[in-house]
Amino acid sequence: MPHPATLGFSTLGCPGATTQDIIRIADQSGCRAVELRAADEEPFSVALGPAERRRIADEFRDAGIELISVASYVRVADGTISDEACLAGLRAHSALAHDLGAAAVRVFPGAAEPGPAADDRAIRRLRAAAPTSPVLLLLETHDSHRTARDVARVLKQVDHPSVGAIWDVLHTWLAGENPDESAALLRPWLRLVQLKDVPGRHDRTPVLPGEGTVPLEEILTALQTIGYHGQLSLELETRWHPGGPPLLDALRHLRKLLTVLPADPGS
Repeated sequence: MPHPATLGFSTLGCPGATTQDIIRIADQSGCRAVELRAADEEPFSVALGPAERRRIADEFRDAGIELISVASYVRVADGTISDEACLAGLRAHSALAHDLGAAAVRVFPGAAEPGPAADDRAIRRLRAAAPTSPVLLLLETHDSHRTARDVARVLKQVDHPSVGAIWDVLHTWLAGENPDESAALLRPWLRLVQLKDVPGRHDRTPVLPGEGTVPLEEILTALQTIGYHGQLSLELETRWHPGGPPLLDALRHLRKLLTVLPADPGS
């Protein structure tokens, strides 16, 4: 399990934040890693020109901030878009991540419904993009493939070192998957774990980590069990739920939760 100092955060929790805003949050929270949300309404999108990309990369590097990923909205299993359009989106976001100094691009499954056809689209497109991608491509447990079992089924077939998984713990929990099962299934591909908490299955308003019903302690213990030492990130969904807690408060609560966990098994 990473030390709490390696905890990061998503800019979903600070909508519209500039580079300097994000650096201030990182300094105040003690978190030195960030997921940059890449959406048209945010400062970090594929529309950025070369000079802006260099400036942003320099500012984060000089501040000692690691960019975990560029969180794209490319949907690799979506049957309403062509392979060509999907691959163009993957190339554009991979180039953005590379230029900004991020290690990976987050992608969604995004199919209208799960099933073999959706799997085949995701597998075909990830296989096509992976060999030339300058960064990792990370498929998130989300929407049509919300369980670890769904994502593992796809990644096993993709079978490429540049393609991995993001475990969004909310979605596997909402789907009824046990944390131990989720962790074990994703273990070969797991590169990032997004942590969050909510009041209940029918209320997704963010709450302070540990004060909701998502079994965060069970999830963190499951990560210890599989020997996970990758990145943890708080994904506070402030963009969609502005009435939730402030990002800094949530980060401080999560850091406290991490510090009271038992040591890694066998350590």
